[in-house]
Amino acid sequence: MTISTHASVATEASAARPRPSGSGAGSDFARLNRRIAEAGLLKRRPGYYTARLAMVIGLLAAGWGTFLALGDTWWQLAVAAFLALVFGQVALVAHDLAHRQVFRRARPSEAWGRLFGNLGIGMSYGWWMNKHTRHHANPNHEELDPDVAPDILVWSEAQARDSRGLARLIGGHQAWLFFPLLTLEGFNLHVASVRALRSPSMKHRMLEGGLLFLHLAAYVSALFLVLPAGKAIAFLAVHQCLFGVYLGCTFAPNHKGMPTLTGDERPDFLRRQVLTSRNVRGGRLIDVLLGGLNYQIEHHLFPSMPTPHLRRAQVLVRAYCAEIGVPYHETGLIRSYREALTHMHRVGEPIRRQRKAS
Repeated sequence: MTISTHASVATEASAARPRPSGSGAGSDFARLNRRIAEAGLLKRRPGYYTARLAMVIGLLAAGWGTFLALGDTWWQLAVAAFLALVFGQVALVAHDLAHRQVFRRARPSEAWGRLFGNLGIGMSYGWWMNKHTRHHANPNHEELDPDVAPDILVWSEAQARDSRGLARLIGGHQAWLFFPLLTLEGFNLHVASVRALRSPSMKHRMLEGGLLFLHLAAYVSALFLVLPAGKAIAFLAVHQCLFGVYLGCTFAPNHKGMPTLTGDERPDFLRRQVLTSRNVRGGRLIDVLLGGLNYQIEHHLFPSMPTPHLRRAQVLVRAYCAEIGVPYHETGLIRSYREALTHMHRVGEPIRRQRKAS
């Protein structure tokens, strides 16, 4: 196992000695888990999620209702911006459903997840669930975490040296291009969702595909029936681009710029989750905008913990990490983006150096 030394916390991270596996009865994680359970933080919050789901559905209905009521006007671009924010909130609800924070059983979680994901915003619940599960099992592991695969961006100097194609073309300047590239993330989610339907491993492909088709048909029909072609295309561009930026800004602070892992060996469960994750400080507004993902360390340790309990869990987790000598990284929102972009620029150095040499 190697841990990247590029992140600001890497020196401290590598200094933390691996302990026994997190699944053991006497492991560091087991002791933390008992404290969290005794505090009642793993209990379901049906009232909270009933209100949250109702609010998100209401905002979605209000957005599309306003769209239909306004008709042919450039004010529709404001509606597009509003719906981009609402789509992001729908995606965050689908995320909680996937982690069974809302329902304990798989069947209602999947049913509601497909309604919010596939039908609501055109993102395949099954595809995202598969990808996100692998991420949670091995966060920031260069060979095992799909979120740090060198697809378009590179996340370590080793990936930069071995990069090919588009990753090599933009890798040297990826920090400058990161936020502009996020404008394409909404489109990418739709394309990846459709492409995933061809995979034999995708469960319920007919249902997933049918709901995606209904979303796409309703979305495109609404735009071009209510608006002239030019305004419809402008609405689509503003809506999907801002949706991508919002999603990217929600997920980027979580792991980007934190230590990356390679090789067959890994730290124990607690350290694997804590050392590769970053928390974002902020008040209730940050909690709402980031859907609780600003408590990324707690979320990775207890993925089925209801969102409203994460703030309380943070106090226990942070104190416990200090007690056992595990670095716990937390910063402000702007600083989190700065750390991520600084890391992205640094790991692109091999590409810039090779270009100068040639």
